[in-house]
Amino acid sequence: MLRKIGRLFIIKTRLEAWLVTYAIAVGAVERGRHYLDMYPGWPGWMLALACTGVVFLAGAKLLDSVKTAAPLAATASYPLPAQRRRIIGRNRPMHLPTRRGSMSRTSHHID
Repeated sequence: MLRKIGRLFIIKTRLEAWLVTYAIAVGAVERGRHYLDMYPGWPGWMLALACTGVVFLAGAKLLDSVKTAAPLAATASYPLPAQRRRIIGRNRPMHLPTRRGSMSRTSHHID
């Protein structure tokens, strides 16, 4: 039963994230108005500005945490680049094939 209630509080779509951000913004503006009444002058303005600034941070975090419908790589119209080297270990690339015969580096000496 608690799981069913808990699922109501999970933000799944971007629309829900925008609606939650709007609710946070309404509350922040109301809190900022109270700060302006309680602290006249620049302290009230600074606290009101801090309240409204938090909305941008929370909204960005909410929108980033919601998954998009399709990943960008799957919808790209250009081909993805092929991997050039095969990596053996964590930081050691595999040796590339060397040139042989007339194309070797030692035979290209110009006298």
